[in-house]
Amino acid sequence: MRVMKWSMIALAVAAGTSQFAMASSQDEAKGFLEDQSLKLKTRFEYMNRDYKNGAGNVSNGDGTFKSGYRQDSGLSQLLTYESGFTQGTVGFGLDAMAMGSVKLDGGSGRRGNGLFANDSDGNPEKSQGKVGGAVKFRVSDTVLKYGQQFVASPVFATDDSRLLPEVATGTLITSKEIKGLELSAGRFTALSKQTGMGRDSIGGLPDEDGNGGKGLTSINIFGASYSFTDNFTGALAASDADDYFKKYYVNLNYTLPINDEQSLNFDFNGYHTKGDSRGDLVDAIGDGTTGVDNNLWSLAAAYSIGAHKFTLAHQRSSGDNAYYYGVDGNSTIFVANSIQISDFVGRDERSWQARYDLNMKTYGVPGLSFMTRYVMGDHITTNGLGEGKENEWNAESKYVVQEGPAKDLSFRLRYAMYRSNGAYSGYSSDNNDTRLIIEYPLNIL
Repeated sequence: MRVMKWSMIALAVAAGTSQFAMASSQDEAKGFLEDQSLKLKTRFEYMNRDYKNGAGNVSNGDGTFKSGYRQDSGLSQLLTYESGFTQGTVGFGLDAMAMGSVKLDGGSGRRGNGLFANDSDGNPEKSQGKVGGAVKFRVSDTVLKYGQQFVASPVFATDDSRLLPEVATGTLITSKEIKGLELSAGRFTALSKQTGMGRDSIGGLPDEDGNGGKGLTSINIFGASYSFTDNFTGALAASDADDYFKKYYVNLNYTLPINDEQSLNFDFNGYHTKGDSRGDLVDAIGDGTTGVDNNLWSLAAAYSIGAHKFTLAHQRSSGDNAYYYGVDGNSTIFVANSIQISDFVGRDERSWQARYDLNMKTYGVPGLSFMTRYVMGDHITTNGLGEGKENEWNAESKYVVQEGPAKDLSFRLRYAMYRSNGAYSGYSSDNNDTRLIIEYPLNIL
């Protein structure tokens, strides 16, 4: 299948000479200042994880816990500046970012939700911040960017699920010279975590002797996506994370329109991970199994009718271990059953999802939406503990202000209930997860 897809893209490239646009993006450049933008995103986040069945948060060292829950809240601001490109054959530009957060609530006994880093005494930091920048060059419809940036590749994706996003340092080239075809390639040498203010603060997985955790040293990535028709797209991606693994990804997405009110969508995602020189990496759930070789795929089918969407998905993981990610970005998992708490990617795991979405625009309330889903996973191989099983239920409501001074202000309430059996309790303890996220994006320039 992979060879066939590469051949199809090669044919698209060979036949694409007639699809070049008459005027490229660089030909239409208005100037460094003329195309600049300055945006400020303010985010409030409250997060509570209430543990069940005797589990807890911070251990007292005697089998008991300081509390049975994690709870904290904070406020963050992300300021991003993007210049335009100078005119001429080669356009030059600059991007910059500044971000910071403050703790509103949360103490040492309730820490651990990932909103704040801990100080030397184990207490959450009261505030944190970081800045970054990048230079960029454009020739025709090809852009080269070097410096600190956010990345959204299926094999290297920075996470933005808490107060502050992860930030990658490196080079990324993106080319859109042929209509419908996008190519990308990059090399990154550092990744700062959401609570890490350092340039390279992502820790790695230790080896079987407990050594390691050195984080990302370098990763090379490549990606290609092509729109075969308005309703059918495909994508390929690959990465090589030094001393960790090589990873390959494929996606096929097809939408079948039925009429103006109905459609069917099919989405396939697949990963193949092959351990690199440190093939003795211990798995993410710490059950003693070695190696990171893994195959992971999911297939989702969604039926939309008016305001309603019904989705069924199946996902499977196989190989020497569970699917591993993190050192290559904590959003590097583009599969159907990666949801609020669990990703359902255990060793040999099989999982099913049923989901329902409702868009209230049809009923006269634009901007209001609801979602609920349930995922059940079983057949998980453990280290002599029997078959692992897990399940999770999510419910979510979101409202986005549509007009007026507060346009684009959003309110998002998320709830999750996660449970696993005793054989798989080492992955994540049973807990109920509640989050309130309020965001206000403002275009200053």
